[in-house]
Amino acid sequence: MSPVFSHGDLRLYLLSLLDESPRHGYDLMQALSDRTGGTYTPSAGTIYPRLAKLEEEGLVTKTVDGRKTVYEITDAGRTEVAARAGDLRGIQDDLADSVRLIAQEVRGSVRDAMRSLRADLAAASRDERAEPATPSTDDDPRVRSREQLYRADALVSEFRARVRSDLRTRVARGGTLTASTVDALEAALDEASRALTRAMQG
Repeated sequence: MSPVFSHGDLRLYLLSLLDESPRHGYDLMQALSDRTGGTYTPSAGTIYPRLAKLEEEGLVTKTVDGRKTVYEITDAGRTEVAARAGDLRGIQDDLADSVRLIAQEVRGSVRDAMRSLRADLAAASRDERAEPATPSTDDDPRVRSREQLYRADALVSEFRARVRSDLRTRVARGGTLTASTVDALEAALDEASRALTRAMQG
């Protein structure tokens, strides 16, 4: 779930960013991403048509600085920002709520994945201890250990690929990936590693 600006909100938010200082298009896109904790990263196709409309309305002007086009708010633009200060506060509050909800959602997903991994490890450990000792030419402990090592490698690779894909997909779709989320992932993986160590020593 990424925050979506309702009709007219993005226009006002762009004006408020330009009220802080002149900016070029990429700087505005980066500012929007930063202000929303990475939950919303607009495309050039979203930003530049709105800037062109604001220019038509006389609310911003643009100047070319080398290879960059810099946009600056006009007095009329400042007047609109001031007149709609209440609306702007509402937009900022909605964005803050969205960021918090997304962070909670990601942390919950990480916790669920770690619980599932710990349960799988515990079940595997119980199954290993419950297996009857049946002597055979295939029962060489070193052979079995290598087989289980290959299996473990496959499981870890699959888990890594799944988590990496989920994270990349979320970011590509405008989702959040905050430092606290990565910290939670790191802590959960550390806990899973300790659980694996305990299972191997059991």
